[in-house]
Amino acid sequence: MKPTTRLSRTSARTLLAAGLAASLALATGCAKSEDDGDKSSASQDQGDSGQVVSEPSEGSGPTCAIDAYGGKKLDLKSATVGFSQSEKEANPFRIAETASIKAEAKKRGVRLLTANAQSQFSKQISDVQDLIAKGADLLVIAPLNSDGWEPVLRSAAAKHIPIITIDRKINAKPCKDYVSFIGSDFVEQGKRAADQMIKSTGGKGKVAILLGAAGNNVTTERTKGFEDRIKEKAPDLKVVFKQTGEFAREKGQQVTEQLIQSKPDITGIYAENDEMGLGAVNALKGAGKKAGDVKIVTVDGTRNAVQGIVDGWIDGVIESNPRFGPLAFQTLDTFTKGTKVSQDIVIKDSAYTKDNAKADLGKAY
Repeated sequence: MKPTTRLSRTSARTLLAAGLAASLALATGCAKSEDDGDKSSASQDQGDSGQVVSEPSEGSGPTCAIDAYGGKKLDLKSATVGFSQSEKEANPFRIAETASIKAEAKKRGVRLLTANAQSQFSKQISDVQDLIAKGADLLVIAPLNSDGWEPVLRSAAAKHIPIITIDRKINAKPCKDYVSFIGSDFVEQGKRAADQMIKSTGGKGKVAILLGAAGNNVTTERTKGFEDRIKEKAPDLKVVFKQTGEFAREKGQQVTEQLIQSKPDITGIYAENDEMGLGAVNALKGAGKKAGDVKIVTVDGTRNAVQGIVDGWIDGVIESNPRFGPLAFQTLDTFTKGTKVSQDIVIKDSAYTKDNAKADLGKAY
């Protein structure tokens, strides 16, 4: 069950082919921890908190078929799937994402090869080329950056290997360089974060943005959505500070410490992921601020951030669901059987607020 309280949002776009929609919309998954380290935030069974595809809109968008892509039909159970994770698994989002991919592969009896780029783009390129060399028939990639994928795309094209990207897009041509992107509407996430910030601040004051890492569409689109909505609905709420926190808690804390010194009268902080938002909380506590003195809105839906709402330090969290396993493997299965799939598969995201955070804490990851 998804959290029931949602922030105001426009209708989610969807580009899912009709034949695939019914099966994918039912896909759900569990997020369990990896074996190493303290990953308790993703360790519990998440029940039916898996991803759900946005309902198809009239005249849904472009699709991709295996003949057009240049691949060949195959039985997923006999295939080898390569998964490339982009970031160090200190972030609960990445922990849950990888766990979901592994769990679904195990459930389906699919051979899975994995690699982790440890937040180094050059390593991710090498990782994927290594997965290809090891015999991956299909690839699921969580890209670190959107640009620079040409070497991988050439290698995959030479062997007609279908590629699905999750969470972040790559700047390449769908149904030529890759099959499909599965992920959230990041512009919409930014708009919904702005709606919560407007509600929390009364639409007046000074706001800072802790930007995500540069070089990917998530940061660009979450920023655009937030700034556009603020300009549209709350002209008296001014964005006076923007600096990257690189999607990391420590960096988010450092940037917020600088922010408190340069803008002591800051009203709100929009952190483009939970980890940076939790770093901002640490900085505010260190500066002697009280819960609620500065309004904080974040994106992701991790257990610690939702607990931050319960504790009064965070005002709202826009969900970005990392449980890609069922949807990714269903898309691969459908595609390799010869059925069309959408080039963009947009998932629904819920939200956590003061109204539902305590009740829905168990659904966070």
